[in-house]
Amino acid sequence: MTGARIGIPALTAWVATAVCLQAPGAAWLWMIGLATVALAGLALAGGLARARRRPAPAALLLAVVAACFAAVAAGSVVAHDPARHPPELSGVRTLSDARLVTAQTVIPGTRHFAATLVRAQGRGYAVPVLVFDGAPHERIELGSTIRLSGRLRATPRADSASFLVFASGPARVLAPPPPYLAWAGALRHGFGRAAARLPGDASGLLPGLALGDTVAVDPSLTTAMTTSSLTHLTAVSGANCAVVIGLVVLVGGALGLSRGIRIAAALVVLLAFVVLVTPQPSVLRAAVMAALVLVSLARGRPVQGVPVISVAVAVLVLADPWLAVQFGFVLSVVATVALVVIAPPLARRLGRWMPGWLALTLAVPASAQLLCQPVLILLAPTLPLYGVVANVFAEPAAPVATVIGLLACVLLPVCAPLGQLLTAVAWLPAAWIAAVARFFAGLPGASLAWPAGLPGALLLAAVTALLLLVLLARLPRTARRVLAAALAGVVIVVAVATLAGRVIADAGRPADWAIAACDVGQGDAMIVRSAGRVALLDTGPSPTLLRACLATLGVTRVDLLVLSHFDLDHIAGTPAVDGMVDRALVGPPSGRPREAQLLAGLRSAGATVEQVSIGVAGRLGDLDWRILWPTADHAGYEPGNESSVTIEFRPADGCRSGCLRSMFVGDLNEHAQTGLLTANPRLGHLDVIEVGHHGSADQAPAMYARVTAVVGLIGVGLHNRYGHPTATALGILRRVRTVVARTDLQGLVLVAPGARPGELRLWSARRGVGGGP
Repeated sequence: MTGARIGIPALTAWVATAVCLQAPGAAWLWMIGLATVALAGLALAGGLARARRRPAPAALLLAVVAACFAAVAAGSVVAHDPARHPPELSGVRTLSDARLVTAQTVIPGTRHFAATLVRAQGRGYAVPVLVFDGAPHERIELGSTIRLSGRLRATPRADSASFLVFASGPARVLAPPPPYLAWAGALRHGFGRAAARLPGDASGLLPGLALGDTVAVDPSLTTAMTTSSLTHLTAVSGANCAVVIGLVVLVGGALGLSRGIRIAAALVVLLAFVVLVTPQPSVLRAAVMAALVLVSLARGRPVQGVPVISVAVAVLVLADPWLAVQFGFVLSVVATVALVVIAPPLARRLGRWMPGWLALTLAVPASAQLLCQPVLILLAPTLPLYGVVANVFAEPAAPVATVIGLLACVLLPVCAPLGQLLTAVAWLPAAWIAAVARFFAGLPGASLAWPAGLPGALLLAAVTALLLLVLLARLPRTARRVLAAALAGVVIVVAVATLAGRVIADAGRPADWAIAACDVGQGDAMIVRSAGRVALLDTGPSPTLLRACLATLGVTRVDLLVLSHFDLDHIAGTPAVDGMVDRALVGPPSGRPREAQLLAGLRSAGATVEQVSIGVAGRLGDLDWRILWPTADHAGYEPGNESSVTIEFRPADGCRSGCLRSMFVGDLNEHAQTGLLTANPRLGHLDVIEVGHHGSADQAPAMYARVTAVVGLIGVGLHNRYGHPTATALGILRRVRTVVARTDLQGLVLVAPGARPGELRLWSARRGVGGGP
């Protein structure tokens, strides 16, 4: 099998793997069925060959090979599933002194991290998990053995992590990484410290560009890079591998080494590079492709892009079937296909109207964005308007930062002054990329709305296909004009439908709303309004999304900002209100550097910042507010979720505007909610309550029973991997007859007073107007 035809079996294996992962228990049926189809096709091919005395049709043989690949892929799911989902853990709800091995670098303040569960309940395992609330007090390198206790919850079978672990305390290190990993951790840590001494955004971005280490990237810069379509620059990919291999081959050639020795050296260095940057999905894809290219060169065979991609995909999804449904792997493969298949003809097409170098410069980011955007729509239903232009400005600086940064990383332990000098030099292109990201993200219309979910992705895929046909296909002039008209029609219909939807939604939006739950993804950002005064309760994970919500509601000033705690899904959107805040209330710090930076930024923008505890009170318009939690000494409660600032609003005497009783609890868990009840015995009926921790299962039913809220607001992201809101939380609310309003399904939610006392009006962006009980 030659040329691009090998892509069909590889794609079939990929699709079969993804399908089987939706129901791994039935994968063996797929395996048997596909193997039967392959055998039947092989028998048919043999019969035709004997009857016709010539080879069977190539299409039939290709179908047989594809069926074989798919059967093997299904078999791989069958083989791997028991180890990832051991039956011994199916009924386990708690872990005590479990042993895990970290699968990433973990720093203080990390909200969650990947690990492998290696021992629990007296048994050995190799189960991938995602750990929450287990952030250590000091940095832990990849490959360290840690100990922790906590609650265990299974995830959907197709998830990359088989279980979620909600730790009851910080992870404790039992053993450092093994030597074959320790050297890489030391290099990463040293380079990160050297970069951190430099100013501005580039200090955190540089390790991401050189090593894919994004732990120190400012959250607002991450948002800006997402908006400007530049996040791929911090994902180690084929370009990074090509740079490393190219340097090795060039140095080997300068030393007069034979081709075999140079290729062997390149393979060794490639393996070391993978260990250094950690084997993330995009890294594995790039490394396998690079190894295949080196092997082909060693054998003196020509290298073709599509077969290399196809073999790499087949090898990886058969070795680890769960890669097939990871967004990082999917985007990495799709982007590579775009660069190999789409970019060259697109550059030739554009070359008719511009110089060749400019055509190629535009074709590379345009092709990648065209093919990746339908996948990205599943993550965020927006289109980056300036993505291609931003990449044109930023991408030339990326290889400079990568090469010099890698050299600095390697030289720092050997010759610190030279390593520090190179780090400073690499800071310059990193600073340029950060500036480009923030500039384009701040332009008007940087993100355009698009239909969400699978329908939106399929619609954008259809638009992309039409555009590529118009640009690249050899079509008669009439056919090209028809397709161009169809493309323009689809775009116009989508634009009109989107605008019409907004107009219709805005027409029913209550002007007298008192409480709003912003749709900011997996995070919280709630607003209370009374007599022209505004309180903002947390800022969510994204400045862009919060800024859009505030603009929609006409909020230009925040009289009171409450940051319940310092997890990123509650504070990362704070740059959206820079210069808008008068007074900020915060809870106990946990000592993470980003907390001090955040508070310093608020103060420098003119806000008064106070750390608060039970008893602090004030006035917002016609509402009185008071702090119900945390206690002043925080005894028995960890900083973070358990010490979330909880605030209650109640109508003051003579209240005339926004007169609703409400309480916002951040991420309080059952333990802290129970403490809240004990500390506030007079807490009573509410109109609105923010459901704790995005509707996790860790709730105190007694709290919801006491307040008997009319409406429960849940700030949560669509299809989030945590299973929020859980059936447990929804059941608690149902039993006390609290109406649930959730941002993942309903978008922006507004609550307004009803026509009669005790009545509420509930409005949501995706479901029009609804009535509260």
